[in-house]
Amino acid sequence: MPEDLRNRVDRQPTVAGLSEADLLARIFPRLRMEGGHDSNLLLGPGDDAAIVAAPDGKTVISIDTQVQDQDFRLLWPNGYRTTGFDVGWKAAAQNLSDINAMGAHATSIVVSLTLPVDTPVRWVEDLADGLRAGIRELGAVHCSVAGGDLGRGREISVTAAVLGNLDGGRPVLRSGARPGDILALAGTVGHAAAGLALLESGVPLDSLTPAEQAFVDLQCRPRPPLEAGPAARAAGATAMLDISDGLLRDGKRLATASHVAVALDPARLTQLADLLGPAAARLGADAAPWVLGGGEDHGLLATFPAGVQLPPGFTAIGSVHALGTDEGPGVLIAGRAADTGGWDHFAH
Repeated sequence: MPEDLRNRVDRQPTVAGLSEADLLARIFPRLRMEGGHDSNLLLGPGDDAAIVAAPDGKTVISIDTQVQDQDFRLLWPNGYRTTGFDVGWKAAAQNLSDINAMGAHATSIVVSLTLPVDTPVRWVEDLADGLRAGIRELGAVHCSVAGGDLGRGREISVTAAVLGNLDGGRPVLRSGARPGDILALAGTVGHAAAGLALLESGVPLDSLTPAEQAFVDLQCRPRPPLEAGPAARAAGATAMLDISDGLLRDGKRLATASHVAVALDPARLTQLADLLGPAAARLGADAAPWVLGGGEDHGLLATFPAGVQLPPGFTAIGSVHALGTDEGPGVLIAGRAADTGGWDHFAH
C-alpha cells in the first residue's frame, strides 16, 4: 500500500475493527435498488443463497475479477487515487457489458470481496455505493445485487458474477458472422487506453484538460452502451462480443469463432484515432495503438446482414469476408493481416 494512503488509513476506521456481520450491515443497505430494480430478486441477502427469477427459463451468466495492482492501483503515478466507488462502478460495468454482448438484460449480481485488514471501512462503503450507482446510472433497470461473500487477503480483490435474461429470444454468439455482413461498433474504443496512459504518466492530475480528464474517467468508470446489445439482437445481429481486450484481439476472437476474416476500414480507424488527439499530443504518443489494442471501454463489436439498418448507437467500421484457400481467420486492415495486440492477463 502506498505510504501516503497508509498514513490516511491509520487515521480511519478499518475493517479490522469490525466483525463480518458489522461490515455486511454497512454494505447491504447501500445496495438496495429503487424503482423496480429488485423485480427479479425473489430472495436477497441473508440466507445461504439468493433466489433469482429466470423469466424465460434460460439464464445468461458471466463473471469477472479485479485485483489490486493487477487491474487497478490505489495510487497512480499521476496522483490519481482509485476510490472504492471507482472499483465498484467498474465491477458493475465490465460484468453488465458481458451480458449486453449476448443481447440480454442483466437481472442480478453477486459480489465477492477479499480485503486486507487495513482497508478503510469508508473505502468498502464507497465500493458498495459505486456498484449500486453503476447498475443504476448505466441503465441496468432490471438488475439488483443478490448477495456475495467477504474474505481476508493480502490485496483487494473484487469478483462479480452477473445473471441475465434473454426475454425469450436467442443469444447473439460470436460464431454467427457471415461473409458479406457489415462490421459495426457501438460505444468507444481507445478512450480507456488513453486514460490509462495518462494515469501511468507523470502528467499532474490537476493539469489535465476536460478532454483528457474524460479519458481518465472512462478508464476508471467505463460506460458500456447497455441499450445497444438487446437492440442489436432485435435488429438481427449475426455475431457480437464485448470489446474488453482491444479491437484487434476481440475482432480476431469473433473471426475465429465464425471462421471468417473481418476487414477494418482504414478511414474509419483514422477517425477513431483523431478523437484521441488531445491525449496523444500531451504524451507524444500515437493514438492508433490505443484504438487497435486498447481495452476496457466495453463497447460492442457486432456483425449485421448487408442492407439491415443499423440500430441506434452502431456505426459501420468494416465488413466480413470469406476466407481464402490459404487464409486463416483474423483481422485485415487495407487487405493485410493485422497483428492481434490487445490485452492478455498472462503476458503483462
